[in-house]
Amino acid sequence: MSVDYRPAPGTIPTEPGVYRFRDRDRRVIYVGKAKNLRNRLNSYFVDESRLHERTRRMVATARSVDWTVVGTEVEALQLEWTWIKEYDPRFNVMFKDDKSYPWLAVTVGDEFPRAQVMRGTRRKGVRYFGPFGSAWAIRQTLDLLTRVFPIRTCSDTELKRCNRMGRPNLLADIGKCSAPCVGRITAEDYRELVNGFCSFMAGDTAPVRRRLIAQMQEASEALDFEKAARLRDDLAALDKVLEQQVVVLADDVDCDVMAVADDELQASVQIFHVRGGRIRGQRGWVAEKPEPVDLADIVERFCTQFYGEQGEVVPREVLVPALPEDAPALTEWLGEQRGARVDLRVPRRGDKRALAETVEKNAVEALQRHKLKRAGDLTARSKALEELADALDLPEAPLRIECYDVSQSQGEDVVASMVVFEDGLPRKSEYRRFVIRGEKKDDLSSLQEVLRRRLAKLDEQPTGSPLEEDEEPRKGFRYPPQLLVVDGGRPQVAAAEQVFAEMGVDTVNLAGLAKRLEAIWLPGEEHPVILSRTSEALYLMQRVRDEAHRFAISLHRNRRRKRMRLSALDGVPGLGEAKRKALLKHFGSVKRIREAEREDLEAVPGIGPKLAETLRTHLRDSEGDAD
Repeated sequence: MSVDYRPAPGTIPTEPGVYRFRDRDRRVIYVGKAKNLRNRLNSYFVDESRLHERTRRMVATARSVDWTVVGTEVEALQLEWTWIKEYDPRFNVMFKDDKSYPWLAVTVGDEFPRAQVMRGTRRKGVRYFGPFGSAWAIRQTLDLLTRVFPIRTCSDTELKRCNRMGRPNLLADIGKCSAPCVGRITAEDYRELVNGFCSFMAGDTAPVRRRLIAQMQEASEALDFEKAARLRDDLAALDKVLEQQVVVLADDVDCDVMAVADDELQASVQIFHVRGGRIRGQRGWVAEKPEPVDLADIVERFCTQFYGEQGEVVPREVLVPALPEDAPALTEWLGEQRGARVDLRVPRRGDKRALAETVEKNAVEALQRHKLKRAGDLTARSKALEELADALDLPEAPLRIECYDVSQSQGEDVVASMVVFEDGLPRKSEYRRFVIRGEKKDDLSSLQEVLRRRLAKLDEQPTGSPLEEDEEPRKGFRYPPQLLVVDGGRPQVAAAEQVFAEMGVDTVNLAGLAKRLEAIWLPGEEHPVILSRTSEALYLMQRVRDEAHRFAISLHRNRRRKRMRLSALDGVPGLGEAKRKALLKHFGSVKRIREAEREDLEAVPGIGPKLAETLRTHLRDSEGDAD
C-alpha cells in the first residue's frame, strides 16, 4: 500500500520492539509489538488488496508511524500493554467486560476489617474474593458465613455511631457480629477471626470443618446440647456455602480456564476461576476485532490486558485454547506478575480438558447473545455517520462528535455538559461538566462561556499540515471534534458561531439540533436540515443530544439538592457553613439530624451543648411550621 509516511528502506531496525501508528492529530490509533520490527512494519505497506479491510482502514487513517526498540520480547510485551492502557487506541482489540461483576471484599487494611460487596476499580488494603454472579449471591454467602465468622458487615459510619453510643447493632444481638465497636472482642482476636474467614473463602475449608466437628463432639460429650446444636447449625451453614460452589478438579488445583469464540468481526472470551478445585467465579468479555487476529493472538492480548490490570491475581496455572507464538515470553511475564512460577498450557485430556470444553460452550453462547443484541449495530453506526456527512455537507464522516447543553433553574445552579461520541458510540471517559462562572447566567451567555473554555484548549492545527517529530499527541480537550453540536436551534447556533469567529476557529463543523421538528440548524442558513424520521443519522443526533441533556441535568439536580439541604439549616444562630457541612457529612440527611439526640449532635466537631439544643429547637419548630 502506497502511503507518504512509509519509513525509508533500511531505516527500520530488525530488533524486537513496539510500534505506534498515529493519525493526523498525532493521536495514537494502534499499538503493536514485534520480534523483528522491520518485517512486521513492512507487512503493512503492501498492496492494499492483500490487507484485511480493517487493517487497510487503519493504515489509511494513519499519518505517521514510530517505534521503540527493546532488549527482549518480555520487555516488548510490557511496553505494549503500558502504551495500550495510556493511549486506548481505537484500532486495538480491547476486551470489554460484558457486565459489572460484584466481588466479596474484606477491608483488611482497616483496624476492624469489614466484609462487603464491591464493584469497580480495586483498591489497596482490600482483599477480593469472586467474582460472583450477583450481589445477592454475595449477601447470601455472608449471611451464612457470619454465623461461623461473625465479622462486621456494617459501614464505617455505623461502626462509629455504635462506638459513640456504646451499644452494638442488631447483628451483634443475633450472633452475626462480634461487636468490635464496643470492645466485646479484642483487636487481636478479631484479626484472627478475619484471617479464618479469608482462608475459608480462599479455599482452605477443611481445617474449619474439622474444628467445628471436634467442638460439636466435645459439647455433646459434656452434655451441652444447646452449644452442640448451635455448632451443628454452623456446620450446616458452611456445607451449604460449599454446595453452591461446584467441585470440578482436585482440592489442590488453582487455575484460570480460558476459552475463545470468534468470527471475522468480534471475539468472545470466557474465563472460569477455579480455586481449591471449585469454580469460584465466571467472567465474560466481548471485543470488536479492528484487525484480523488469530486464536493465539487473542490469547496473548487477553492475558496481557486481564492480568495487567491492577490487583488481578495470577494463579499457579492458566489453561488456554492455544499458545501464542511467544509463549515463553508471556509465561515469564505472568510469572513476574505473580511473583512465582506460572504454568501456561493447553489442556489435552482428562478433567481439565472437559472443563475447557464447558468454558468454550459458554464463550460460543455469549458471542451468539452479543450478536443478537447488537444485530446490525455496526452497519447502522457506519450508515448514520455517512448519512450525517452527506446531509450536513461535511468533508468526511464525523468520527468524533461533541455535544453541549445548559441546565439551570431561574438562574440558579447553572451548569453545562459536554458529551463525546466516537465512531457513533459514547466515550464517557471524555465527558466534561462545567459550572458557569460568568455574571450573565442566561442560556446563550452560559453556552458561549462553555465554548470559550472548550475551544481555548483546542490548540488548532490546520488539516494537512506536516507533523513534527517532537510534537506531543493531543489528549482530552486538545483533540478536536469533526462536529460540534449544541442543544437548540438558530439562536444557539448563532451564539456558538460568534464564539467560533471570536476565537478564530474554522476547522470544526458546527450544528444545532432543535427539539421542535428535530431540525438541524447550520451556521448562516435560513432554513434547517430536516432528516427523515427513519434516518440513522437523525437517530444518532438524538442520542447525542439526549445524552448531553441527561448529563447536564444530573449535575444541576445534584447541586440544587445540595443547596437545598444546606438551606434547611439556615437561620440557626452560631451555625456556619462549615458546621452545616460537618453535620450533613456525619448524619447524612437533615431528617437524621432532626431525629438525633443532643448527645449525638455534640459528637460532631464544633457542636457544643448550647448549639446542639438551639439546633434541635430550630429544626423541630421548622418541622411544625411545615406541618
